[in-house]
Amino acid sequence: MNEMVDQAKLSTDTAEAVAVPNGVFAQEVLEVEHYTDRLFRFRITRPDAFRFRSGEFVMIGLPGPKPVWRAYSVASPSWDDTVEFYSIKVPDGPLTSELQKIQPGHTLWMRKKPTGTLVVDALLPGKRLWMFSTGTGIAPFASLIRDPEVYEKFDQVILTHTCRDVAELAYGEHLVNEVKNHEFLGELAEGKLTLFNSVTRDPSFPRQGRITDLMASGELFEQLGVPPINPEDDRGMICGSMAMLKDTKAALEGFGLEEGSNAKPNTFVVERAFVG
Repeated sequence: MNEMVDQAKLSTDTAEAVAVPNGVFAQEVLEVEHYTDRLFRFRITRPDAFRFRSGEFVMIGLPGPKPVWRAYSVASPSWDDTVEFYSIKVPDGPLTSELQKIQPGHTLWMRKKPTGTLVVDALLPGKRLWMFSTGTGIAPFASLIRDPEVYEKFDQVILTHTCRDVAELAYGEHLVNEVKNHEFLGELAEGKLTLFNSVTRDPSFPRQGRITDLMASGELFEQLGVPPINPEDDRGMICGSMAMLKDTKAALEGFGLEEGSNAKPNTFVVERAFVG
């Protein structure tokens, strides 16, 4: 039996027999939902001592003597009493090949210290916030668009989500609908929150293409009825594949925006510690 199968078994049957490392929470899986053969989300219990800012990530792993740790953005907002994650399934992935098998009642390990750059504190004040995501890169924005602070700081919030196929857009669409229909968040997001999604491999969907191409052609701004990005009004956050990060960063710099950080806020930020 290989190491990862051992870990999967430990996470289900004998987790209580494995010593939890220092600096790690051992939490119960509450809910698992599979969207496609590539994508799923899951919720775990939230430790009383766990504090994070919406948009940050943590390291998670399966219980075992030699756990594999990967960075996962927290998809739930900072006020939620559970912790949600959105994950890709990698058939041969050291972690996700087994993580996708978790069920309610199983145990998951989560390191105690969150971090990350996709937080509103890393941005200078502005009018319009762009959240650029591909695939499971939407996860930190799932947290942010459910945070009241985002709507207090920005007049308009535009979430872009690009995937290969229409089925992969379901998480983002459900998420935005949930926010708009929420008894409290709905009032804050009304007239402010917009979802712009597109696909790259499914000709049946009306919006086609990579977000950088849609920016370059002006189609993105035309369809949304907003002016092209400018450093006076617009702020950006980017999360996705390494190639997407590079291209979108270059696009924003072409509009005159400058990359910031927690230590030095500016007009856009990038999350580089990302799985999927």
